[in-house]
Amino acid sequence: MRRNVSVCLIAAAAAIAGLGMAAGLGTKFAGPAAWAAAAPAGVGDGKLRVIAFGAHPDDCEIRVGGVGAMWAAQGHHVKLVSLTNGDIGHWREAGGPLAQRRTREVQESARILGTTVEVCDIHDGELMPTLENRRLVTRLIREWKADVVLGPRTNDYHPDHRYAGILVQDAAFMVTVPFFCPDVPALKRNPVFLYYGDRFQRPNPFRPDVVVGIDSVMEQKLKALVAIQSQFVEGGCGGHEGLVPTDDASRKAREDAVRASFRQRFAATANQYRAELIEIYGQDAGKQVKCAEVFELCEYGAQPALAELRKLFPIVRP
Repeated sequence: MRRNVSVCLIAAAAAIAGLGMAAGLGTKFAGPAAWAAAAPAGVGDGKLRVIAFGAHPDDCEIRVGGVGAMWAAQGHHVKLVSLTNGDIGHWREAGGPLAQRRTREVQESARILGTTVEVCDIHDGELMPTLENRRLVTRLIREWKADVVLGPRTNDYHPDHRYAGILVQDAAFMVTVPFFCPDVPALKRNPVFLYYGDRFQRPNPFRPDVVVGIDSVMEQKLKALVAIQSQFVEGGCGGHEGLVPTDDASRKAREDAVRASFRQRFAATANQYRAELIEIYGQDAGKQVKCAEVFELCEYGAQPALAELRKLFPIVRP
């Protein structure tokens, strides 16, 4: 699973070999087609290929777990990527054991949601918008043959969140450039790039383009979030010993509290964007949506009309 500088050195070697003839080194130029990797399962089956990026093992599950489960139930291919391994995200545990624990947690969450997951081996709190990481994100999008790419906006309280957003933005053009990361073939079409909803106002507030009711999968999403015990049951880096359940009764009480908190959070999203829900679902159905997830079209990447954009999402009208 580890992706590090050695991957970049392989890419550099491939590029040098490919350009060797022009440099007078006598190496035959093969071109990007010679470096094609095996396509992931499901390519060409007519279903959407969606890849979502987060900074930590829990970010994607929070932001797009509901819509991801709905896409997956319709047979679409959904991959959730954490760009760091989360190895400092707990008040008591850290390092390799925590990274391994958090990977297991999101693997279980992915099983519940019906999605695929990958956790990159970059230290929590140390994600930077480097060339190496730009290549990493570009390769991940290309390898998945993505039609839709999601990630956070770049104005956020957490540096890892901000830089995850920058890295996804930086890949939005580069995924189509043949001789950038030539070891993985460039995409022929630029995917649609979208941001997750957030509350930050400066330098620019979030603007909703797509609001999706997730009531039909809300219990599934809550179960997937409770599976990420280190972060939500035990409180992550801001937790304490008092949150750790000591018996079945205290565990149930704590898990119920986590479910209630998240249900309230996504109910607040539905209420905040009620006008958009009514526009998308119609007057009666839009008023009845209890919980929602929300997204904004990035101005980089493909630019479908609003009606076409919304057709990409599992918006189920009565």
